[in-house]
Amino acid sequence: MVETKESERNSIDMKRIIVFIFVGVLISSCGARRNSKPLEAPPKPVVVVVASEPVIENNSPVITTPLEYISYFKAVAINEMYLYGIPASITLAQGILESGSGKGRLARQANNHFGIKCHNWTGDKIYHDDDEAQECFRKYNNPNMSYRDHSEFLVNRKRYAGLFKLRLTNYKGWAKGLRKAGYATDPRYPKKLISLIERYELYKFDEKPKNKRSKNKPSSKTITQNHVVQKGDTLYSISKLYNITVDQITKQNKLNSTELSIGQQLRISTN
Repeated sequence: MVETKESERNSIDMKRIIVFIFVGVLISSCGARRNSKPLEAPPKPVVVVVASEPVIENNSPVITTPLEYISYFKAVAINEMYLYGIPASITLAQGILESGSGKGRLARQANNHFGIKCHNWTGDKIYHDDDEAQECFRKYNNPNMSYRDHSEFLVNRKRYAGLFKLRLTNYKGWAKGLRKAGYATDPRYPKKLISLIERYELYKFDEKPKNKRSKNKPSSKTITQNHVVQKGDTLYSISKLYNITVDQITKQNKLNSTELSIGQQLRISTN
């Protein structure tokens, strides 16, 4: 009987020991979880933005601001200044104003940056509401052709002849003279051009030539610009557009043949 009671006490003590061990392990486990640090989130990847060439749509760059417009077209405007004697500041200011910095419908769909209408025009056309509904405007294959047509438009019309007697640095005289000769009907047109020229310091692109230059006579200053090849382009037609030779275009772009592909970009350097 005594042995039985002693056995029962030993059994009870053993159970207590097991319970104490279990509780101790449980408490220790909970404490470890409470004291453990939460997992840190992995660091976010660093995104590096690399500058790239403007996106080209309809053979024209996608531009959103006047500064982007100036950066892209200043070389074209300077080249036209040396070839035709029109201040680059005037050309750029007109382009910004007439095309809405390249965002207007005529610029986007017709590469027409100067709002030149279809008078005596046999090329492609686009119809757009202006002074009257659905007026006819000229449509170009690329914006550089628009700049060239703008130069020839002013040079070949007698009503603008007086402008070419002004100095290249006289942008105010050019702005007022364009309105007086009938380029625009808006009475505030000269003030708008002058405001753009002074706001963006476009007059810095106007340089008085040391020697008198005749029409289509290039200067000694090298101007580099992009040309996006479009349907119908040939090396010969591009050379005529920029007043350089086919051989110069071939060498500048390291071309192995005369074949061109639509959308191909050529670097054109002119003096």
